[in-house]
Amino acid sequence: MAGTETGAGQGRERPIVIVGASLGGAKAAEALREAGYRGGIVLIGDEHERPYERPPLSKGYLLGKESREKIYVHPPQWYAEHDVTLRLGTAVAAIDPAGHTVTLTDDGRVEYAKLLLTTGSVPRRLPVPGADQDGVLYLRRVEDSDRIKEALRPGARIAVIGAGWIGLEVAAAARTAGAEVTVLEALELPLLRVLGREVAQVFADLHRDHGVDLRFGVQVTELTGADGTVSGVRLGDGTEVAADAVVIGIGIVPAAGLAEAAGLEVDNGIKTDQHLRTSDPDVYAAGDVANAFHPLFERHVRVEHWANALNQPQTAARAMIGRSDAVYDRVPYFFTDQYDLGMEYVGYVEPGGYDRVVFRGAPATREFIAFWLSGGRVLAGMNVNVWDVTDPIRELVRSGRVVDADRLADPGVPLGEV
Repeated sequence: MAGTETGAGQGRERPIVIVGASLGGAKAAEALREAGYRGGIVLIGDEHERPYERPPLSKGYLLGKESREKIYVHPPQWYAEHDVTLRLGTAVAAIDPAGHTVTLTDDGRVEYAKLLLTTGSVPRRLPVPGADQDGVLYLRRVEDSDRIKEALRPGARIAVIGAGWIGLEVAAAARTAGAEVTVLEALELPLLRVLGREVAQVFADLHRDHGVDLRFGVQVTELTGADGTVSGVRLGDGTEVAADAVVIGIGIVPAAGLAEAAGLEVDNGIKTDQHLRTSDPDVYAAGDVANAFHPLFERHVRVEHWANALNQPQTAARAMIGRSDAVYDRVPYFFTDQYDLGMEYVGYVEPGGYDRVVFRGAPATREFIAFWLSGGRVLAGMNVNVWDVTDPIRELVRSGRVVDADRLADPGVPLGEV
């Protein structure tokens, strides 16, 4: 049998099978046991590492501030102690919803009563010549973080393609390690689609102040190299940026191929209802891969952040064992740490979906709260180096009420009273 097995979970009625031994998968197994489920649980993952969290891979672990042991969701003995069969190094080749089975790449088959897909996402690949050379790095798995960490040496020339969250966090880690960093971005500012121009400028200024060479509005046409190893990035205007390593962070794609091949409804991820149930009543999805109907926003929302992978599995677990009140309606949350800037973001704003940004505090000080509004209602708030305010921001978002913008901007007015 391929991979590693611990725990029991066999020789009973059909188990609940979880495909994706990730944070989401591990938390689903935990939630099932906490909810009182005593049947079999089989957790299948194609990595050889037991389930771990991904945020440290571009934050504390990459910076060397967190040990490898800190990234794991559970200690190794947890799975056997909780009667969870953990099959690692084993990929799922196909799902048969009619037969309630998953087929593994080693030709094994596992039957299921309910199936949860926590397959996550994969990095979007850069489609240019030379992108397959040594020294071209992506960040998704722990071994990716290890390779990037090795490249972040004092004086090393690091080119980062893409000024999204991953790209900027890697750039910050590289500068902290003493590397020379160039960030290449097709848009005019970093995080422009996510934050809009007003707040994106804060991150541009932050990285420039820390010595990053930011180049916006550029097109990457080729990764140059010699003897199969990357040596630089060629841009559309013919400019070449020398690099000892190139880190590509141009987004991720939901890993929905298994679901699509099985005939499940897929549209920007696996579509689910508010219970995280897919178009097949015995198959559920959670985390990056799930495009879930959100009751608060009255639309399907796919969120690519840690909090979803942490919290959605609790809803999915309860729904799979028949809890009709299991509804996922949490307000999205994410965070980042770059240099001396820490921030938390609560809410949801589609690109261009707001009409005003209100600041409480001055952005230039990097100690402020930004609020995105539409029609006077707070869609999202981001606190930068201001702490213990996420709960009132979340309540503003959830309430949907029209607020007084002047009071919202006034630090002397409690957020619950704007």
